[in-house]
Amino acid sequence: MAPKKRVAIRNHSAEANLFARRTFITFIAVIILALVLFSNIYNLEVNSYQKYQTRSNSNRIKLLPVAPNRGLIYDRNGVLLADNTPVYSLEVIPEQVTDIKNSLAEVSQLLDISQEKQDELLKAVKSKRRFKPIELYSRLSEQQISLFSVNQHKFPGFFIDARLKRYYPFADLTTHSLGYVARINGRDSLALEKQGLAENYAATRNIGKLGLEKYYQDILHGTIGHQEVEINNLGRIIRTLDFTPPIPGKDLTLTLDIELQMIAKRALSGKRGAVVAIDPRDGGVLAMYSNPSFDGNLFVHGISSKKYKKLLAPESNKPLLNRAVQGYPPASTIKPLLALTGLDAGVITPETEIYDPGFYQLPGIETKRRDWKKWGHGKVDLNKSLEQSCNVYYYDLAYKLGITRISQMMMKFGFGEYTGIDLHEESRAIMPSIEWKRARYNKGWYTGETLSVGIGQSYWSVTPLQLSQAISILVNKGEIKVPHLLKSTSEVVAHDKDTNAQQPLVTEYIVDQKPPIILNNKKSWDVVLDGLHNTVQKFGATGYNAFKGTKYDAAGKTGSAQTANIEQGEEYDASKVKESKRDNAMFIAFAPYENPEIVVAVAIENVAEGGGGANAAPVARQIMDQYFGDREIVSKNPRKHPNHDNVYQQNIKNKAGEP
Repeated sequence: MAPKKRVAIRNHSAEANLFARRTFITFIAVIILALVLFSNIYNLEVNSYQKYQTRSNSNRIKLLPVAPNRGLIYDRNGVLLADNTPVYSLEVIPEQVTDIKNSLAEVSQLLDISQEKQDELLKAVKSKRRFKPIELYSRLSEQQISLFSVNQHKFPGFFIDARLKRYYPFADLTTHSLGYVARINGRDSLALEKQGLAENYAATRNIGKLGLEKYYQDILHGTIGHQEVEINNLGRIIRTLDFTPPIPGKDLTLTLDIELQMIAKRALSGKRGAVVAIDPRDGGVLAMYSNPSFDGNLFVHGISSKKYKKLLAPESNKPLLNRAVQGYPPASTIKPLLALTGLDAGVITPETEIYDPGFYQLPGIETKRRDWKKWGHGKVDLNKSLEQSCNVYYYDLAYKLGITRISQMMMKFGFGEYTGIDLHEESRAIMPSIEWKRARYNKGWYTGETLSVGIGQSYWSVTPLQLSQAISILVNKGEIKVPHLLKSTSEVVAHDKDTNAQQPLVTEYIVDQKPPIILNNKKSWDVVLDGLHNTVQKFGATGYNAFKGTKYDAAGKTGSAQTANIEQGEEYDASKVKESKRDNAMFIAFAPYENPEIVVAVAIENVAEGGGGANAAPVARQIMDQYFGDREIVSKNPRKHPNHDNVYQQNIKNKAGEP
């Protein structure tokens, strides 16, 4: 029997080696996984710490924007024109009210809130978070505040909040120059986003909509501040962590004189028109008033549709229109500039005479262009043409000059162009030319239209602002200073170490100038200015009666603009003409004659009777009387008129109160 084979003993060495290899591989895998784990932990805890810390903080810390106080606006003498006043509103936190509907009804009965308003508020409560305050009623009166304060314990969750709102103490007196602010709408928000300013307006509710409030919006608004608060998971504020105060907007000081504005309003009472007064030395606008006007405060809190429709109604006479920067036919007020154009072109001289029989006819044309004086002025030279406002003289001058030379010179004086004043609402008006008519009507220019332009009619329109600027250029003998309303800005930048008082930094407005008008003969300036002086100072001249007896030495020019055509052979009778078709009264003036300090332009629509001398000139007189006060300024140099001595001495007697 064969012996059994021995079973081989297990190879412990091989097994040990296999186990060792598997253990090593496992250990390496664990090390690798641990490295990956620690690498991720390092990345989260170290590299991405700031990122996730910010995310964590955003869940409990929130930045709330704080609106800056809007800058104030003052007149040239420091009188406050635009203020920020506290406005009180009733607000509620819904989650603190057990029965919001009944509580609201009781509060409404106490404060006389309409049912319609209550329904709107209930909708607002449902659409907003219950722990956030909701405005129920704005602009509470003192009586309403007192009533609620006494009964506040009955209405848990209801409280009164105060905010600063714009307020214009002079109401309609300054609206067309200052403008107004109103609630930011969708269009405003879109514009702010395009300009990259949306963040700076995060807490702002109102924005400038018109006038200086709109033009200097960025300066007046200021810079937003922030309040850092801690919130819980529901978004409710727990505590304030930090506060960065907003920077208030800059205060504006204007060139306007509110007392001149008051005089302008009083002088235009019951009339439609405008007054503009400029300091020709620097272009500062002393007065700019358009009548009728409206109260800008109506728009600050949101004007009702009923009140807005009332402003648009025909019987309101368009109070929203700023007539100071809208076009009127200039009439005879531009005759001095046409005379200057004729002198510069060599078409006339100071001694050039024509005969005025009361009408003017073009060669070979039967149509007669009438003078305002039916029987004419007889022989007329340049001086007399201005004193008596002779139409025939300027028909003839316009015919000789032609529309091209007229329009080119008038554009140098700013007609048909923006003056550059710091308002967005300015109109360019119309300076007609051959090219303008071709572009506008696709028609040629007729010689008869040139004659009408010669007396400030036809297509020609100017704004009272343009007219005052043009006369400022005239009295400055060609120097052009851009009209402006801003005088200076001020902001608080430091504290006085001794008194710890805030010190304002004042920045003066830099007067903008354009290239001057250069004439072929400098003496032409004096010739025309002397004619304007005679127009006011010489007995019998068109502006004499309005300025008789003044203590200051004034000069000026009257004008009466037709607003409707009169058939050949017919006579104008204001009493038989529809009110809207009656003539406009125009007047320009400056004083004192030597070294002028003020230029005034007046436009009055559809006067019942009389022209610029009877209606507009007295308005300019009142403005100048207020400006000069008791100062007596008499020209030192004799006027260049043959009858000067007698007339001038008579004027001196008039100023002294003698007959």
